[in-house]
Amino acid sequence: MVYTPRSARRGALFAGSVAVLGLLTACGTGQTVHSSSPITSSGTAAPATGDSSAPAPSDTATTSSPVSSAPTGAPSTAPTRATATSGGGTTAAASTRCHTSELRASVGRNDPGAGQENFPVVLTNTSGRTCTVRGFPGAAFVNASGGQLGPNPGRESGSSTTVTLKPGQSAWAGLTFSNPGVSGAKTAKPAALLITPPDERDHLKVTWTGGEVPVSGNSSAVFLTVFSPGTAP
Repeated sequence: MVYTPRSARRGALFAGSVAVLGLLTACGTGQTVHSSSPITSSGTAAPATGDSSAPAPSDTATTSSPVSSAPTGAPSTAPTRATATSGGGTTAAASTRCHTSELRASVGRNDPGAGQENFPVVLTNTSGRTCTVRGFPGAAFVNASGGQLGPNPGRESGSSTTVTLKPGQSAWAGLTFSNPGVSGAKTAKPAALLITPPDERDHLKVTWTGGEVPVSGNSSAVFLTVFSPGTAP
């Protein structure tokens, strides 16, 4: 399924397909869903390059060690819109990449439709310099003890662009899954969502207020899209 911005329902709508639940590092340039298991590192996201040979989410739930708290919640003021460019390969992106310590994570409001739940995952540049994000975030639902709930997320196909973030600017990626009430999947209520910026290992922790999420059974997959400029579709 493809996650389409809200502007295509007014312009674009999340169109997703299915459930988040894996802890992986964001991919810088990947555009397809992968199937092999990622390398794991206790308490951090697993590395992923995002190209066609990169490791990707497995279908088995894993348990991560408890994590420390990190900046959470939506920005107190609306950040200005970032810009995106289709150029800027991995070398250029790496030189100006936004690091986890320079970002704040938040999850926007749900935009449900056609049996799907669609949330924007937002990263805001809180540093004093301009930096970039490119590709997929890493994400995992966790319980109050920090244990991961459900399998790793898949990745929707799509073209990655380098999103340039000046101080205060944001980028968003789509997180989508089938409504458990429709799919009949087994559910759990996460305490938090861990979000890892592209090409980083350290994650940010956001309190999850989106209710029950599917963790196994019918249509329990969660999918992520690449980052786009702004805070919501």
